[in-house]
Amino acid sequence: MQTVIKLAITVAVILTAVSIGKRHPSLGGLIATMPLTSVIVLVWLHHDNAGKNEVMTAYAKGAFWGIIPSLLFFLVAFLCFSRELPLPVVLCASFGVWLVGAFIHQWLL
Repeated sequence: MQTVIKLAITVAVILTAVSIGKRHPSLGGLIATMPLTSVIVLVWLHHDNAGKNEVMTAYAKGAFWGIIPSLLFFLVAFLCFSRELPLPVVLCASFGVWLVGAFIHQWLL
């Protein structure tokens, strides 16, 4: 049952961002990048690992430094869209750069 609740909350956040993004794209982007999912994950991690502060600390550290690969993803997407490249190319380039950043992220941490 907990998995269903987690899934419903996650879907609700995504659908809300998409719905708002249809009318106000920049606001939808802001909502999508808000730490809502991180808050949800922190709550579930705390619930599942009560008293294990090291789990919470490691998650917060990973999320903090994980912002850099995410920024790279959006920078590449922005540059590709500015050049009017098709969506599949934008996504492949953005995820490729993010993946390299994510590997470096994991190697450093």
